[in-house]
Formats: sequence, structure tokens, C-alpha cells
Amino acid sequence: MKILFYDCFSGISGDMNLGAMIDLGISPEYLKGQISLLGMDDEFSLNIAREKKMGIEGTRVEVKLHHHDHDHPHPHRHLKDIEKLIDESRLSEKVKKLGRDIFMKIAVAEAKVHGKSLQDVHFHEVGATDSLVDIVGAAICFDKLGVDQVWSSPVELGGGFVDCAHGRMPVPAPATALIMEGIPVRSGASQTEMTTPTGAAILAATVNRFTSSIAMKIEKTGYGIGMRDLPVPNVLRVHLANVEEETTGSMILECNIDDMNPEQYDYVMERLFERGVDDVFLTPVIMKKGRPGIKVTVLCRTSLYPEITEIMLTETTTLGLRRYGVDKEMLDRKIITCNTPLGEVPFKTAFYRGEMIRMKPEWEACRRIASEKNMSIQQVYREIQKFIAGNSGKNET
Repeated sequence: MKILFYDCFSGISGDMNLGAMIDLGISPEYLKGQISLLGMDDEFSLNIAREKKMGIEGTRVEVKLHHHDHDHPHPHRHLKDIEKLIDESRLSEKVKKLGRDIFMKIAVAEAKVHGKSLQDVHFHEVGATDSLVDIVGAAICFDKLGVDQVWSSPVELGGGFVDCAHGRMPVPAPATALIMEGIPVRSGASQTEMTTPTGAAILAATVNRFTSSIAMKIEKTGYGIGMRDLPVPNVLRVHLANVEEETTGSMILECNIDDMNPEQYDYVMERLFERGVDDVFLTPVIMKKGRPGIKVTVLCRTSLYPEITEIMLTETTTLGLRRYGVDKEMLDRKIITCNTPLGEVPFKTAFYRGEMIRMKPEWEACRRIASEKNMSIQQVYREIQKFIAGNSGKNET
């Protein structure tokens, strides 16, 4: 499994993250070109340079704001303004979603800290142009790297106090502290802010697993250079690496529920499948006091345990879960496309000891053909079954 591993011994900020991504191989020209799709080029320029901190060389990224006078100040943005800016851009849908998710982490924390609604939060530092670039830039880089998961070490927060728009605050700043709830942290490496709200939100929205011990095969290491001189190197170290899938075992997570609106099960199942589980199924059960209920069963890789646990505990009404390891025996599977009398159709095929023993057309393709050719779905299946009987495996493309 290909992972991105954050070694946050010196914390994380948005600009350090961009520096590390470029150091890992993201093209500066590609990053600048994608960020320009936001339509904000008149507000900033992106300065990228090679620098050193305490002998460690890496990439330093600075979002240089253009000078605006009193008649043309930098725009003040609320959450709806930021979401509109992202949604109306020509960025990919995947990048837009991750960008919104990261900003939402900050918005929820800011709203709670200041006792406001989400839409009333005025983004000070976190809503400034540089943070918008840092966050959308992070989403662009994650999409480009195409890793299976993001992992991280415990995160160094720093110490002392930090000056912000609301005055002098203890480190971690209140918003950062809220964003980092449930995430392993350290403090005291330096008496300054080492993890910013933007950096915290990037981790909270993307990291699948936090661990202080990991066996991995490192392919490449990138360093994002920070702007401060600290007792420790002010750099963010990020590895591209491969890990064994736990490693490779599977597990069952399940719970019994008798008090949840049935309409919500479909949403929960969608979220679980989006996270990569192998299967989710619901079983009617009779619970204590004769109450009818539903047993939710999830089959997934062991490595997905932390995030699947979070979804089941936060998105359902259960108070707890059962889990146990399982062994699986699976046929080798492959999707092949065949030229049939009805057109190209993808088939799911299964192999045992190298021999294909099953072949089934994809449902969505059959439904599309039925609609396009004004045929019943049963007629489509009959035609395809005739094709399978006479041509199984011969017309693969």
C-alpha cells in the first residue's frame, strides 16, 4: 500500500506542507497552474526557493500578497465566500471536495471558539488569501500524488503564546486545539506556535492513521522549510512510502441498533464504501425486551479499523462495537470488456487455479443498453447470456 507519512517533529503549517509536497516531486508549474484556476492571481504570487534550516535542505514556499491600497483592499471572506470561490473554479471535483473539507474543519472550530454560527464566522488568519492558497494547494497535491492513505506521527504543537487577530493566545491557539481533538500530540519542543490552524486542518481532514511506530519502505522524502529559527529544525518531513497492509488481514466490525431512523442506513453504508470497506450488510435481529433491531456488519481490511470505527460511532446511534479478525478465501477477479451483439460490455470474471469459472455482465452497462435500445432488462440479459454461451472469453478487448 502506498502511503504519505507526515513526520511532524516540528509541527506543520500550510506553507511548510506545500514546500514538502514540491520537495517530493510536485511540479511548481503544475501547482501554480492549478491554483490559478481559483481566479485569484491578482491577490498573490507564489515564491518557491531552496533553503536550509540547521543543515537540512528543502523547499520553502511563500505566498506573497500583492499590495492593495485602501480603495482596493484584500477581500474579507466568510465560509460561503470561500465555498463559492472553490465551487466556481475549474478545479477537479475531487480537489474541490477536499478543499472544502479542510476549510470546514477550521470553520467548525472557529465557530465554536467564538460562539458563532458557521456562516457568521469571519476568517481572520485562516481565511486570508495565503491560507486559502495553502489549503487548496494541499488538495491539489494530494490528488496529484494519488496515494492510498495518509499517515502521520504524533504532532508537535509547540508552547508559549501566539499573537493573532483576537489578541495574545496560548499555544496551541484555541481553534488549533479544537481541530486536534482526538489526535495524538506533543508539546514543548519550542516556545512558539509550531502547528497552525491551517496545518492542523490539513492533517485532520486527510490523515487515516496516527502512529508513533511504523514499518515502511521509504521511496522518497521531502522537506518543507518553515520561516522560523527554532531550537529544532523548523522543517516538515514527509515520506512517500510503501507499507504492508497489516497487515494484510481482514476484520469484522458490527453493532446492533434499535433506535435509528431507517432512512439513515443508506447514507452510513455509502460513507463506509467510500472509505474502502469490502462489504456492508444489514441483518434484522430481535434485541432485548423483544425489540426489533438491525445488526450492521462491516467487512474491511485491518488497516481501516480506526476510520471505520469513527464512522460507525459518529454516524450511527450505537454505543459500542464488536470486532474480530477473519480469514478470507477469494477467487482471483478481473474486469474484461467484450464486443457483444449489443455493443461493448464489461464483465466481472472469476478465476480458480488460473481457469475462468464465472462471467457476469456489469449491471450498469446492462441498464444503459436497455435504455438506449428500448429493450427490457431481461431481454438484454438473455442476449448477453447467449453471447457468453457461444463466445466466453474469446472477444476480450
